[in-house]
Amino acid sequence: MSLHIYDTSARATRQFVPVEAGRASIYLCGATVQAPPHVGHIRSGVNFDVLRRWLMRCGYEVTFCRNVTDIDDKIIRVAAEEGVPWFTVAERNQRAFTWAYDTLGCLPPTVEPRATGHVPEMIVLMQRLIDRGHAYASGGDVYFDVVSYEDRYGTLSNQKLANMRPAADTDDESCKRDPRDFALWKGAKPGEPTWPTPWGLGRPGWHLECSAMATKYLDATFDIHGGGLDLIFPHHENELAQSQAAGDGFARYWMHNGLVKIGAEKMSKSLGNSLLIPEMVQKVRPVELRYYLAAPHYRSPIDYSEEALREAAAAYQRIEGFVTRAAEVIHDVDADAPLPQAFTDALDDDLGTPQALAVVHEVVREGNVALSRGDKEAVARLLAETQNMLDVLGLDPRSPQWRSAKSDLKPVVDALVAVALEQRKAARARKDYAAADAIRDQLAAAGVTVEDTPHGARWELSR
Repeated sequence: MSLHIYDTSARATRQFVPVEAGRASIYLCGATVQAPPHVGHIRSGVNFDVLRRWLMRCGYEVTFCRNVTDIDDKIIRVAAEEGVPWFTVAERNQRAFTWAYDTLGCLPPTVEPRATGHVPEMIVLMQRLIDRGHAYASGGDVYFDVVSYEDRYGTLSNQKLANMRPAADTDDESCKRDPRDFALWKGAKPGEPTWPTPWGLGRPGWHLECSAMATKYLDATFDIHGGGLDLIFPHHENELAQSQAAGDGFARYWMHNGLVKIGAEKMSKSLGNSLLIPEMVQKVRPVELRYYLAAPHYRSPIDYSEEALREAAAAYQRIEGFVTRAAEVIHDVDADAPLPQAFTDALDDDLGTPQALAVVHEVVREGNVALSRGDKEAVARLLAETQNMLDVLGLDPRSPQWRSAKSDLKPVVDALVAVALEQRKAARARKDYAAADAIRDQLAAAGVTVEDTPHGARWELSR
């Protein structure tokens, strides 16, 4: 079976056939940097990082473009409230997003363009639309004429133009031919940043930015456009309309991840229910948070709860425990070992991470049995399968990402615990089991779990 993905525009699962054989191009709508990221934002980054890793594992050369919207009504409003320049807000929050993506193990994008760096490309796109009769300048603004594209506008979100509400994306709608027309360019206002265009000073509209950046780095027609489910309309609908109206093929597949909710509400800064990433990684380790976000199917909603987060952390720890114990027996892992067919089939079926992780847990169970039997050959095979599957998911505990995330004090703790374990070993040798148990209890109270194995005592920090 080859990779099949659910295409929002087709409302069906389709076989992935790239524009160019052996290459895959992905555009992911990244951050609008008016505030620091919460787990709802970063879920998208994790989901599409898994897609990227799977494409790479399948032999594709992947170009991954994740944009930054660094000028926007919300950014300008936050800057005004704080009394700082707009770019101060944008830069501060972009760094917070980059830290969050890195902390949760997302591979760096091939390119990460900022909207403000691509105004020339936006001007060219607007001129193409005006020349084709799909856009017009009015009152210092430039608008997309939805009626001129009526036969195709709404295809992504499966809506009819007659049923759509006004765009409501400008303070004064009187300059529009139709209230449903959306702004490509917004004329200059006092105190706002501006750039020169043939139609006057102003700043770009949100939808225009992504079309210009996507086609600059991925060409007029590219493979996959991704983002959150809440972006289908109006953002992605408008991107598609303006790009194809200008003559570009644009994205061949549209993928949308489900939202993170608390109760019945979408997690959002405006609702005051956001859980910021620095706060989350105090509750669980970053790799455990990644597991929590990657484990559900990417199109499914996540209803956040502390209990579910703890369960995800415990599930990951079971996997990690096997890898750690097996690595003490098997020192060289075959990175080219084949993946279990059931794992491959799961990811080829619209990136089915729940089924893929079920395979991981089954292999881990077999691995634990092999460890208990002392079957090194089976342990070596099952450890290789486990690590290779976890590598695809960005969850391998032995990868540099997660090894470097461990405490810098571990060598010191290791040496101190070793002294205590030697004392415990000596107590057991002289049959002073009360003293040995006391040492073990004192270590447990300090957060160190001791496990007796056929190869001697081993320890790990309690979680």
